[in-house]
Amino acid sequence: MSPTLGIRLNKQSRLRVTKSTDFTVLLEKEIWLSSRRLVVKPDMLFGKRGKSGLVALNLDFAEVIQFVKKRLGEEIEIEGCKGPITTFIIEPFVPHKEEYFLAIDSERLGCSISFSGCGGIEIEENWDKVNSIFLPTDSLLTEEEIAPLIASLPSEIRGKIGNFIKGVFAVFQDLDFSFVEMNPFTLINGEPYPLDLRGELDENAGFKNEDKWGDLEFPLPFGRVLSPEEKFIHELNETTSASLKFTLLNPKGRIWNMVAGGGASLIYTDTVGDLGYAAELGNYTEYGGPSEEEMLKLARIILDCATANPDGRKRSLLVGGNIANLTDVGATFDGIIRALKEKKSELREANIHIYVRRGGPNYQTGLAKMQAVGEELGVPVEVYGPEAIMTGICNRAIEGI
Repeated sequence: MSPTLGIRLNKQSRLRVTKSTDFTVLLEKEIWLSSRRLVVKPDMLFGKRGKSGLVALNLDFAEVIQFVKKRLGEEIEIEGCKGPITTFIIEPFVPHKEEYFLAIDSERLGCSISFSGCGGIEIEENWDKVNSIFLPTDSLLTEEEIAPLIASLPSEIRGKIGNFIKGVFAVFQDLDFSFVEMNPFTLINGEPYPLDLRGELDENAGFKNEDKWGDLEFPLPFGRVLSPEEKFIHELNETTSASLKFTLLNPKGRIWNMVAGGGASLIYTDTVGDLGYAAELGNYTEYGGPSEEEMLKLARIILDCATANPDGRKRSLLVGGNIANLTDVGATFDGIIRALKEKKSELREANIHIYVRRGGPNYQTGLAKMQAVGEELGVPVEVYGPEAIMTGICNRAIEGI
């Protein structure tokens, strides 16, 4: 929180603890651990930690070690999602009386801001005491807008907390958060002080926040573990100026995507879902600007997954995209064609049918190459150019299975 935005918070130490942490070494480096009462809790992307018995307050360091070792690596279930606890955070215990709740959530047409004077782990049971407002996009958060949120507070702290909400909202906008929740925050010497904070940044705003965010790594959602294939493409994407994305949705799916462009990839995926076949989607993929070698590596991964464990039923592969402006479609297809030739026997054994729709520079050459490789390999391939609607091959793929 930046003082320039009207929020001044006491600085304190916060230490992350994982399976690799040596507590003896940690204590030698952070002497304050032996003299302060402590709080320990998971530092992961899930809520309801207190109700799940995963938050401990007012402990000494020996008790923290015992608490962490007992739970680190333990698999838990939170709202239907299972996963291991991999990271805890240790911080000084702050004695307090009041507990307040504040949440800001970005919506399509603005932001909802919620506040309660009854924060803490029982916030859901006390939801009738939460006040909320909706602030349209580009509107200013004025004292008049904030007033309904804090109307029930004692007059002597109303202004201080109102200014705090205003400052938090300024940070929310400045750093492109999509969600922030402080539950609870309290008052220390009359100043607002967050005791627990959860925030979600808009990853798509990274291009303009490089200096503000610093070396920020977006963690996976709780319970989400990258498959070897996903990890390979993720690491490949980190080493290139191209964009390469691959998410394995259903290893037993019968409709697979190899689609150019993030927007087109979403449209193809949504179309298959809208047609009632979301459960058959094997993957989500998008690519932009890859070299032939990079496209070859991405295509290999997709084909390996699409042809795994053949069961006699037909499967479909969508090779689609919008009409490119600059990308040489023919050159992009060269990497795909090399992968198809490598996987000839697997494609035939898995009964794969390929549906191609593409437009843009050199698209006629690319489509002709795809048609020819299908004939060469004995794999059914249907090709369509920009005269066909972009998502038309989705219908053909569904009919094909």
